[in-house]
Amino acid sequence: MRGAARIVSAAEAVAAIPDGVTIAVGGFIGAGHPEAITAALEQRFLQSQTPVGLTLLYAAGQGDRGNLGLNHFAHRGLIRRVVGGHWNLAPKLGRLALDNEIEAYNLPQGVICALLREIAAKRPGVFTKVGMNTFIDPVNGGGRLNARTTEPLVELLLLDGQPWLRYRTFPIHVGIIRATSADRLGNLTLEREGIIGEVLPIAQAARNHGGIVIAQVERIVDRVADPKSVRVPGALVDFIVVAQPSEHPQTFAETFNENYVTTAGGRIEFPAMPFSERKIIGRRALMEIRRGDMVNLGIGLPEAVATVAAETGRLEEFTLTLESGPIGGVPASGLSFGCSHFPEAVVDQPAQFDFYDGGGLDIAVLGAAEVDAEGNVNVSTFAGRFAGVGGFVNIAQSARRVVFCSTLRVGELEVAVSDGRLRIIREGQHAKFVQRVQQNCFHGATALANGQQVLFVTERAVFELTPRGLALRELAAGADLQRDVLAQMELTPIIGEYSPMPQTCFLNS
Repeated sequence: MRGAARIVSAAEAVAAIPDGVTIAVGGFIGAGHPEAITAALEQRFLQSQTPVGLTLLYAAGQGDRGNLGLNHFAHRGLIRRVVGGHWNLAPKLGRLALDNEIEAYNLPQGVICALLREIAAKRPGVFTKVGMNTFIDPVNGGGRLNARTTEPLVELLLLDGQPWLRYRTFPIHVGIIRATSADRLGNLTLEREGIIGEVLPIAQAARNHGGIVIAQVERIVDRVADPKSVRVPGALVDFIVVAQPSEHPQTFAETFNENYVTTAGGRIEFPAMPFSERKIIGRRALMEIRRGDMVNLGIGLPEAVATVAAETGRLEEFTLTLESGPIGGVPASGLSFGCSHFPEAVVDQPAQFDFYDGGGLDIAVLGAAEVDAEGNVNVSTFAGRFAGVGGFVNIAQSARRVVFCSTLRVGELEVAVSDGRLRIIREGQHAKFVQRVQQNCFHGATALANGQQVLFVTERAVFELTPRGLALRELAAGADLQRDVLAQMELTPIIGEYSPMPQTCFLNS
């Protein structure tokens, strides 16, 4: 008979991690990260200089842009290699990559989710077209971020006469995951977590490669009554750490929000969104969402779409989804992004990306840091830092229709409206529509070849991607084409027939 689960302190758990192993960590931004364990690992390294030479694997970015989450790994010697989906929330880790101190890869978040399952099954890799013709394509660098990073993890293959990318698998030796409860046999449930993430494939991968699984929980229960609620069987779990409440908030922004784990009762009270360029863009992007659409909204500026939809009573016309797993409800923002208010369902992250990659999204509304004349988009490298692509590549490449939201320029931009006419009070300092993007995260020509419809919505103009390049489709009333648009872009769009942007975008309320 199997004995009771081993309940240990975080320090005792991380003491079992040897040098040179590969560690997979679960979590999504501020949700689901096993903070007590990663903090204890950092403390062990600072006190004893062990373990060393670790490889860190993670799908979604995890951190607070400061000291929490994956920032705990950011020490020379502790880390040898990082393979991650998003880097912006762990700037200390990103600095090691930019300084060429570690080997560093950026792969699509959804691909890493699938890779975890392939590693668990000991299959040879993930075969997909996700990442083709972007900087992740081996022709363009294979997702390698610096000169120190030389080993190819992505290769181009021909299968049935078509090009495919193969993302190679490699062993995982330590899985670090988080749940709400563990019973006396180590079975894990996630009843107070806003996401499921990829806890099961991480545990299966570590177990099948002879490694260990460390689970952080907030409480121990005698026995789980419903076996279907168990997300990770106790037979896969080696160590259980009961965290202090301060190290087990539901997200890095909120101790606990009941909205994220219930479908009941739910009307979300949105604060009134003041007029700004964000509201103009949110209103115009919302017009592209049709009744019955399955939708993904990106973090940042696209979040304005949900707020505007709430103000206009349109939220119930379509289904909002997040790559982290929630379906229905309304996405949370900031460090709680990844959770949803009153979701209809929450699936695991790998399953959500299966749905996305197969074309399940009718429309994606996403941000853009740079756009070039061919409709290529950069979201990963800007302002002297590296953010990474996260789920952007999977989502942008697979949605039937894509709307990119961005101001025409950035940096202290200020706009106003009067009588429905736009005025640029202060122009942005930096162009966002450039001759050539610094890093290609969305390939315009591939999108056109795949039959995707692509729009670029700004506060003063709307552009469409055509076989000839970016074409102006709408211009805001009050905006001068030459002064306010063409002179503020580093590229020259196609100018043919165009219409005024809808007047409802410019209501001063």
